[in-house]
Amino acid sequence: MALRILPTLALVAVLAALPACSDTQVAETAQGEVADPLAGLDIKDATAKEISEVPIGSVPGVVTLPPEARVAVTAPFPGAAVRVYVIEGQAVRRGQALALVRSAEPVQIRGDLARAQAEVGLAEARAKRLVQLADEGVIAQARADEARAALAQARASLAEQRRLTSLAGAGPDGTMTLSAPISGRVAHVGVETGGPVDGMSAPFVIEATGAYQIELQLPERLAKSVRPGMSVQVMVTGDDGTPVEVGGQVLTVAPSIDPATRSVLARASIGAAPGIVAGRNVSVTISGNAGGSGVAIPASAITRIGDADHVFVKKGKSYEARKVTVVSRAGDNAVIGEGLKAGETVAASSVAELKAMSAE
Repeated sequence: MALRILPTLALVAVLAALPACSDTQVAETAQGEVADPLAGLDIKDATAKEISEVPIGSVPGVVTLPPEARVAVTAPFPGAAVRVYVIEGQAVRRGQALALVRSAEPVQIRGDLARAQAEVGLAEARAKRLVQLADEGVIAQARADEARAALAQARASLAEQRRLTSLAGAGPDGTMTLSAPISGRVAHVGVETGGPVDGMSAPFVIEATGAYQIELQLPERLAKSVRPGMSVQVMVTGDDGTPVEVGGQVLTVAPSIDPATRSVLARASIGAAPGIVAGRNVSVTISGNAGGSGVAIPASAITRIGDADHVFVKKGKSYEARKVTVVSRAGDNAVIGEGLKAGETVAASSVAELKAMSAE
């Protein structure tokens, strides 16, 4: 019996030697455990921002050039390229020389111009003499009228030769300089030094880089909601690697649905930016007026609790679940119509953990 009592007495002695904990210390320990339930969560906050246009949806698109942004440069007369000054992809300004072309026709036109000037001089002198003779009654009036008609014809031929000469813009040796009609980028070079230049084909094509368009494929569910004038946004990567938002607006929406793709073709304008290049595939967010204002938050902040959407609104150091009405979702963003005010802060991450904690 004594052997069993000794361990118990030893345990009591050890407990008695420990420092006593007051009620206040116990309460503080308990309070510390309860007040720090979010310590292990990496919660990122987001501020609700008021918006007047609601994102309707995101659709795929292809960047294109508007019809007026592409200009062909042609030679007025066929010839041979003496020099080519530009290469494909090069940026050019309006009036910049593209190539030097030599043609035999401008030389011939200059000769025709000189002959036309001489014919006009002869026709004027003949008409003056015959009119005078007709007035004196020496010859019939019909001959004077014929001289006047011949003079008019000679003057018309002279005017045509002058027009052709100015059109050619060639020097005495028949050389012509082809220049860029607009500022932009050389999209096509179809001639090389020493090669032939056809007067019916375009040796150069210049593309303007100030504005672009986007061809959109609208799914059937969005076709009735998208109208010309609605704004569009495209996220691209800037020169420094940061995302840049480029805005534009819807220009046209096709009246019918493509039976093969079940989509509607639309076209939107878009501003120039480093990441906007013709032929590039992009994701386009379309926004429109939903009949009232709302607030925008990250879509990751929304969770489903029961049969309603909720967000976790920050209150001091904690978060409380609040029921909200989601108007639309587009990409990584969502628009809240009711339940949240602009300026309030919501949890944009660790929402599943907050939801599990609120259910306990």
